[in-house]
Amino acid sequence: MFGIKRKKRVNAQGKDGEDLAVKYLETHGYRVLDRNYTTDIGEVDIFVTDERTLIAVEVKSRLSLKYGTPAEAVGHGKIRKISQVTAQYVKQFRLFGIPVRFDVVEVYLNDNTVNHIQNAFDCYLNY
Repeated sequence: MFGIKRKKRVNAQGKDGEDLAVKYLETHGYRVLDRNYTTDIGEVDIFVTDERTLIAVEVKSRLSLKYGTPAEAVGHGKIRKISQVTAQYVKQFRLFGIPVRFDVVEVYLNDNTVNHIQNAFDCYLNY
């Protein structure tokens, strides 16, 4: 029972963070293409475009820095999954030849601040 309550709270925290990230991105000129794009491999939180580039955005939310910054939670395994899901997205929507970028948006829920890290990591897309 305790685990279920914790999971719901974390999911609500994640959704709040994603909502704040979307508002931030839209007010900074990005157009949201998809949210929570899921495949059998994993999920990308948000796909946006600046009309020149496809951008896969990983959103990490934190209430405190007790366990490090939000971006520090994006490890090698998560980066691999994001790149694989992004490759599937490019194939599904036939976006070949369009530049792709990988960003991380840190959301600090204690004061609703957002830190947008552009080009947070590089990946090789294997189509």
